[in-house]
Amino acid sequence: MKTTPLTAVHQELGARMAEFAGYNMPISYEGIKEEHHQVRSGIGVFDVSHMGEFIIRGRQALDLVQHVTSNNAAKLAIGDAQYSCIPNDKGGIVDDCLVYRLPEDMCAAGEMAFMMVVNASNIEKDWAWIQSQNTFDTAMIDISGDTALLAVQGPKAIGVMQPLTEVDLAGMKYYTFAKGTFAGIDNVLISATGYTGAGGFELYVRSDQAKALWHAVMEAGAAFGIKPIGLGARDTLRLEMGFCLYGNDIDDTTSPIEAGLGWITKTKKGPFISREVFAKQREEGVSRKLCGFVLPDERRVPRHGYAILDEAGEEIGVVTSGTLSPSLGYPIGMGYVANGAHAPGTTLWVQAGKKQLKATVAKAPFYKPGA
Repeated sequence: MKTTPLTAVHQELGARMAEFAGYNMPISYEGIKEEHHQVRSGIGVFDVSHMGEFIIRGRQALDLVQHVTSNNAAKLAIGDAQYSCIPNDKGGIVDDCLVYRLPEDMCAAGEMAFMMVVNASNIEKDWAWIQSQNTFDTAMIDISGDTALLAVQGPKAIGVMQPLTEVDLAGMKYYTFAKGTFAGIDNVLISATGYTGAGGFELYVRSDQAKALWHAVMEAGAAFGIKPIGLGARDTLRLEMGFCLYGNDIDDTTSPIEAGLGWITKTKKGPFISREVFAKQREEGVSRKLCGFVLPDERRVPRHGYAILDEAGEEIGVVTSGTLSPSLGYPIGMGYVANGAHAPGTTLWVQAGKKQLKATVAKAPFYKPGA
């Protein structure tokens, strides 16, 4: 199993460790429910150093990024980030990703630079795919092994982090970033992004600086009650927001149009992989749609792979993600259903063994912070 630069730290803290995407990762420390509430109401820090990072740099860097991703990277100014996906040539999704438009201080004249952040389980697959598409005057550099990533998430994030940097964190808009000194460490990429819906930042540093950064954040957050958070709570937090998880809700066989990711699929931006497939789906419609649903009268959780039935008892889909929402106190889930059955308010039934669980289609996010 692979490790992150902070694996020993998690073990010293008594984390429950398990394999995730080939890495020995902390799943929980005190418990998923407690850690979930900690991030929703206070502040927590996640080690997500298992994620992959690719630098795309050159005269045709934008051309390559535009070709292999679905969103319109031409709209990014330096300091902007965007959520996107990497389509395959059959209309499926190789991966979902973040795309950052980097400063050009390391570029020669006429060059641009981007960073693509990809899922840990897909690093090798994504690299091979993008490299196979790189017919452009552009270099690709895999910095995954040299990069650590901490996600400092929760409504108290700015209060904890601002004393550690001169970058104006409160002035940063969602999906922007800045490079600067953080906790005495130079060249930290501070990104106003996250996978929790609780607010906060993600910090990219060199792997050999990860421990110093972790300890600095934990020390600065002590007065605010900061705690380490595992991947278990990361999953419940993202599901309350309706954020897709690759391998569950999206994969090589699902289209972004089916998955409700039409907003990051810019078929009018110009040519890109599977553009024609998506344009046709957008025009003609698709046979299935990813939807969210709630089960306020149930206690049993809908699990990945459970069948979804309509009111007549006909199988019309499958559950992709499910959990007991710590914020709401009842089960929630996501799954693909036949087009037409995804309208909010529609009654569905989830087949859980011999029992059928009553579910109602609901629009994400299921939980609205502050509501």
